[in-house]
Amino acid sequence: MKIYEAETRDGHLLASLLEIWESSVWATHLFLSDAEVKKIKEYVPMALENVSHLIIAGNENGEPAAFMGIEENRLEMLFISPEERGHGTGGKLLQYGIQHYGIAEVTVNEQNPQAIGFYEHLGFETYKRTDFDEEGNPYPLLYMRLK
Repeated sequence: MKIYEAETRDGHLLASLLEIWESSVWATHLFLSDAEVKKIKEYVPMALENVSHLIIAGNENGEPAAFMGIEENRLEMLFISPEERGHGTGGKLLQYGIQHYGIAEVTVNEQNPQAIGFYEHLGFETYKRTDFDEEGNPYPLLYMRLK
């Protein structure tokens, strides 16, 4: 697996990452309705284009298999293709972000217990909880920071 920062964010790359995002969301965000996933999906390309650091993990064929977005010391997004889940890709990607970009904080949906366990396993702990997400939807968020 090769981990690298995207130098350019062309249409082909963004389309590949959007596919990873969608398949990952379907596998992990079971609390979202089909309509909500479709609505959120409309904003993902803009988020991918605008995040300060877009870090990609490539599979053995060099194709993107997972990615994360980082702003300052905060992990803004981390999505892993279902084929890569359970193989250590997410952990390697996050460790890379901690070492090279100083990731120290992440926000996670409380209704995504797999993600919470993943971040706790990698040394994060909850320091704050909200009843709603940043858009005002009834999805509680956990704010976590590296111990």
